[in-house]
Amino acid sequence: LQLTALILGGVGMVGTLAATAMPQWRVSAYVDGNIVVFETIWEGLWMDCISQLGIRLQCKFYDSLLALPPPLEAFRALMCLAVGLAILSFLLAIVGIKYSQPSKEGPQAVSIFILAAGAAFLLTGTLVLVPVSWTGGSIVRDFYDPQVPVPLKRELGAALFVGWASSALQLAAGAMYCHCWCR
Repeated sequence: LQLTALILGGVGMVGTLAATAMPQWRVSAYVDGNIVVFETIWEGLWMDCISQLGIRLQCKFYDSLLALPPPLEAFRALMCLAVGLAILSFLLAIVGIKYSQPSKEGPQAVSIFILAAGAAFLLTGTLVLVPVSWTGGSIVRDFYDPQVPVPLKRELGAALFVGWASSALQLAAGAMYCHCWCR
């Protein structure tokens, strides 16, 4: 169970890193019979990208930290904190598994590192879930809002799905480690 949780947590950690770095949080939506599509716009935490005909990709980092909207600043901070905590969780899990091996002297003792890794994975999964779900909710709300102009409507990007999957994996790993410690 501990090795399964380690694998799930490791994959979740990689997913958290990927979701943080990916520019596809918001992707341009093509609605109202728009048949000819020349550009695809991606908006991420760190940059905007424009793909022209799927051939040419131009990305530009945001110019100023002060010009960003407050939710984007908060999402950046939460995802950076989640990345750091995911790495720490993974390292705690490795140490916990190392010190939880059965010995010749007595029964298997589960180390306190297992509980710390479980709690850290649970916290990391929650930290990833908040900005990803918040962004997803705002995209859906704006998509169906008639007040939002059609060129500004966006769809859910791949980074959101990666974030949801990595959050689920880290929550599962955290639950497994907490279960191992409680037994």
